[in-house]
Amino acid sequence: MKKLLLGATALTLCAGFSTAAQADYTLNILHINDFHSRFGPITSSDSNCDAETDAAGECFGGIARLKTAIDAARAAAGDGNVVLVDAGDQFQGSLFYTEYRSEIISEFANKLGIELMAVGNHEFDDGPEELAKFIDAIEFPIISGNTNVENEPLLAGKFEGTHVLEIGGEKIGFVSALAEDTDETSSPGDNVEFEDTITSLRTQVDALTAAGVNKIIALTHVGYTVDLEIAANVPGIDVIVGGHSHTLLSSTDEAAAGPYPTMVNNPDGKEVPVVTASAYAKYLGDLTVTWDDEGNVISAEGAPILIDASVEPNEEFAALLAEREAPLQELMAEVIGTSTDAIEGSREVCRVEECSMGNLVADAMLDRVADQGATIAIQNGGGLRASIDAGEITMGEVLTVLPFSNTLATVEISGADVIDALENGVSDIENGAGRFPQVSGLKYSYTLANPAGERISDVQVLVGGDAWAPIDEEATYKVVTNNYMRGGGDGYGTFAEGDNPYDFGPPLEQVLADYIAAQGGEYTPYTDGRITIVE
Repeated sequence: MKKLLLGATALTLCAGFSTAAQADYTLNILHINDFHSRFGPITSSDSNCDAETDAAGECFGGIARLKTAIDAARAAAGDGNVVLVDAGDQFQGSLFYTEYRSEIISEFANKLGIELMAVGNHEFDDGPEELAKFIDAIEFPIISGNTNVENEPLLAGKFEGTHVLEIGGEKIGFVSALAEDTDETSSPGDNVEFEDTITSLRTQVDALTAAGVNKIIALTHVGYTVDLEIAANVPGIDVIVGGHSHTLLSSTDEAAAGPYPTMVNNPDGKEVPVVTASAYAKYLGDLTVTWDDEGNVISAEGAPILIDASVEPNEEFAALLAEREAPLQELMAEVIGTSTDAIEGSREVCRVEECSMGNLVADAMLDRVADQGATIAIQNGGGLRASIDAGEITMGEVLTVLPFSNTLATVEISGADVIDALENGVSDIENGAGRFPQVSGLKYSYTLANPAGERISDVQVLVGGDAWAPIDEEATYKVVTNNYMRGGGDGYGTFAEGDNPYDFGPPLEQVLADYIAAQGGEYTPYTDGRITIVE
């Protein structure tokens, strides 16, 4: 192995590559992203699927079905060139991760036959320690070209910036990038730095090109809109396979954010196909790309494969998962109440506007500490990871909605700082950022057409339990949030700088379970206009 180091970028070239292309070359790229430890099947609303609903054929995904879909796609390719890549965020999102951390992820990822993975922001959720354990356990490379870990002893030298795979006698180069705000959305620690995405990718591409690689794929975890910017601004990239924004692309589904693939003109006047495959293994991305002898893409076509009930679960994976699930069943099956209707917790809603899950969680948080003088609750929409269907609510579902093991936290800030926090919360709606503020004890309006930092208006606080009044920018308010946000996560630096912080309240999932129980065990989801979008 011979390595060329480029700052945070490391290029690995394997011996034995052929030096000349042989006419046109075709590669079938299978890809997943944002799996988030959803090893079991999910419903159409991305909540946990129970055995009865799954047996009725109404559920999607799950690791056992994903394995079947991957095997079938590989078999369909026959003797053709195939690669399976993962665009990041295997960590976090279910009780499986809460219990087993990266151990269960590496176990199944190795068995899936993933050949290359990009680091996702949630791979840092339990700090560099857990990511290091994961890297030591996996049997494939993991890359992140703009992530500088040289000063982090636990990670230094453990992953590359770029990587080259030999597939069918051809050198296929992979460059990579991770969202630059990962220090705000996760917990990488003080020793990890995230460099400029475009600059880093240009450096990576130049290094691969200089090494004689003329087929270059960007495997990114930056989000669909940033992927489009990369395609338009970084020459030399032939294909982009992305993740982070959970975006569905499809040329047939009206709900998709764009066609699969989305074609973007690059600085050289060439069209670059961009693909991503939603999230939670509900789809398997399937793109076939053909290059000519000079390394120009001459065709790119495919479609995401929906992994629905028609896909039979792989028996080996199903049995292995059942073993892992058995110790969790009692806790997951504990019924904590019922809901009279579905509780909306999807990222498409909760990161843009008021949602019923946001109201439930924020109300529960505020109720828990109201006797301590807290009058405002702010919960990041990105901390809500699933919806809950009507009917019985289990502890397993609550843990899926709130999988981050956050604790209740309080802080005292001024009214002006509350407004500043809200401005941060609506500053990146265009990219589906998780910082969007779901609230309780508070009303606000925002205007998306305004520039970030000037979007919030008409902020009101609840007075006396039943009246609304304009917020007093000079007054001090006790705000309840979660410990991640209180520490400055998701850009909430205002909370980190506040007075009298306390981060060691009860676990957020227990707060929610107790609140539902306190409602007599039956909850009716609702929205009430606490967040207004001004056209």
